[in-house]
Amino acid sequence: MFKPKYPHPDTYAYTPAVIRPIPVPAEHSGPGPSLVPAKSPGAFAGLVQHSPGMALALAVGGVAGVLALASVAVSLLLAVAITAVALAVSAVVVLFLVRALRQEFMRR
Repeated sequence: MFKPKYPHPDTYAYTPAVIRPIPVPAEHSGPGPSLVPAKSPGAFAGLVQHSPGMALALAVGGVAGVLALASVAVSLLLAVAITAVALAVSAVVVLFLVRALRQEFMRR
């Protein structure tokens, strides 16, 4: 009942994959960037144009990211500090209780 039922090996239909080459044009003769890889590394240097607005957006985004990470780090450190203070206070209370119980036990 719980055993899987596999089909017989002779019922598998194996079809090999056919790999067809993609034709690449030899030369580019139209407007726009070419699909053929460039010969020199600086051939696409002028395709992306930067504007002052884009630089400002990147700077604002970077500052926002740094502020977000800093707030997360500060909140984590604050949580650790609050936990440490709570443990220190509870340790002092437990120490006080143990001393009080010891003094009570010694009086009897």
